[in-house]
Amino acid sequence: MTKSDISGVCSPEQTASTAATKVSRRSFLATAAAGAALSMPAVRRAVADEKVLYVNTWGGAWEESAKEALFTPFTRDTGIEIRTVAPVSFAKLAAQVRTGVYEFDVTTLGVAELGRANQAKLIAAPEKSILDPAKLWPGAVVLDGVASHAFGNVMAFRNEKFPAPGLQSWADFWDVQKFPGSRCLQRYAGRVIPIALLADGVAPDKLFPMDLDRAFKSLDRIKPYIRVWWSQGPQSQQLLRDGEVDAIGMWNTQVQRLVEAKAPITVSWNQAVVDVAYWAVARGTPRSENAWRFVNYAVQPEPLAKFSVKNDYGPMNPEAFKFIPEDKAKQLPTWPENFKNSIVLDPAKMLPQIDEFSKRFDQWIAS
Repeated sequence: MTKSDISGVCSPEQTASTAATKVSRRSFLATAAAGAALSMPAVRRAVADEKVLYVNTWGGAWEESAKEALFTPFTRDTGIEIRTVAPVSFAKLAAQVRTGVYEFDVTTLGVAELGRANQAKLIAAPEKSILDPAKLWPGAVVLDGVASHAFGNVMAFRNEKFPAPGLQSWADFWDVQKFPGSRCLQRYAGRVIPIALLADGVAPDKLFPMDLDRAFKSLDRIKPYIRVWWSQGPQSQQLLRDGEVDAIGMWNTQVQRLVEAKAPITVSWNQAVVDVAYWAVARGTPRSENAWRFVNYAVQPEPLAKFSVKNDYGPMNPEAFKFIPEDKAKQLPTWPENFKNSIVLDPAKMLPQIDEFSKRFDQWIAS
């Protein structure tokens, strides 16, 4: 995550001027009081910003989709203006909660980051008067994060290298004797370690807590055949499209572009490792009411469906599929037929091991 100095961050409304030319004791005290208020952390900008909400986003196409499907309609319906801050930064979330200087009120967190944020008490529990977990679908709220959408880490491969039926499981992906060819995986411990355990025969319901010794022994077997450890989504797409690798574990959002371009590849949804994105509200933000109003809006079926379709995400609210054409829905990770054989990463179950497996994976990659 990128760190930045956010001390002194304030909204445009935080300005003051003195129009009086003659200073009385009363006007002096009033001016001094105003100055004192402005010198306090930006938590005090709540009064000026009561119709504004600051949302931390990924920027780029993600933000454009969110503006069209979520931000603009929310502003239209509530009168609350949304201003964005990019990119998503766990470091900024931690800094602003510590200092009381709030650059943003709402952010989106992945599985690992949600676990860390909850453990460090950086995010707020839902305000039940606005967003009541009991009124959402089962499992909608986890560690104070509200599930929004998901992407799948799926297996894809070149058809000329692996004719039908091709690779059917991560065990097949690991079996370079039966299915010879180059491999490619993401350089990201939180996804690769569960995949390594699945490849070694661990049942999905027995993944957590993860047997790290077993996982790294499994990774040792595949490491010589990994041509590239990819780090950016477009990179994974290019590697498979150009035939630089024969089989790859990659995001469904990237592989879908290849499917639409009719590239000679096959995508397997079996044992897809599903990552969920959660909306979270910064603890202590003065705009918590606006924040929870937005989060509640963002996970409602229709706006969530619009946002998900634009990015090939799977909506976590099952009711959203009522607003998605079936041919498109079948391409998304949370469509029931795709979802039933998937493994959903659980932040609560992964949290106790996050620091250990992250450090160990970095050392293993470098060895």
